[in-house]
Amino acid sequence: MPLDALRPAPLVEQAAERLRAQIVGGEWGVGTKLPGESTLAKALGVGRSTVREALRALAGAGLVRARQGAGVFVIATEPAQDWPTRLREAAVAEVYEVRMMVEVQAVRLAAARRTAADIAAIEAALTARRAAGALDDAEFVRADIALHAAVVAAAHNTVLDDLFAQFAPVLHRGLVDLVTLLDLRADDPDHGDDSHAALVAAVIAGDADTAGRVLGEELRGTLDRVTAG
Repeated sequence: MPLDALRPAPLVEQAAERLRAQIVGGEWGVGTKLPGESTLAKALGVGRSTVREALRALAGAGLVRARQGAGVFVIATEPAQDWPTRLREAAVAEVYEVRMMVEVQAVRLAAARRTAADIAAIEAALTARRAAGALDDAEFVRADIALHAAVVAAAHNTVLDDLFAQFAPVLHRGLVDLVTLLDLRADDPDHGDDSHAALVAAVIAGDADTAGRVLGEELRGTLDRVTAG
């Protein structure tokens, strides 16, 4: 499949897509050295800087790798999945296992670092979770996750905040399905209120050990239900 000159538009994106098609289509197999920048630029009808940026995009997708002094080589014919995609496609149980490892430590940090503003936000989130007991499962789970997010935010670690934000959509989908399937709120619209109140109390009191234990037990109980289903 010959490389045709590109039309005016986002040239880097077009160049990356055209080169990606060559790789995914098998024109350039794993281990193949790509033509030089000048050759690719001439074939695509763009400048070398455009080709360079396109190759960087392909490298970010895990398709090619530059070797110092040797050139750019194909290392895979299928793009690597990014983190959000991996999360969306992962089993809820897998996500929950990672959540347990991350969030239990996060609440321990929150207990040590919470500020007056954090405490106010956490208490407001607990109140909102209780109010959501009168709402449908989707809104109740959303309020539940918002409370956990408020506690994680009290750890004052931006990486943890970002990681939990990535988890949230997957958790919401899986927990709504779980709550609905097992009808967990049939007799208790505020399902899990006692454990969440205990978690909030421990974080406010600065008791990292209790906060970690309470959350660990709560998440373990949910994971057991997920895996049993």
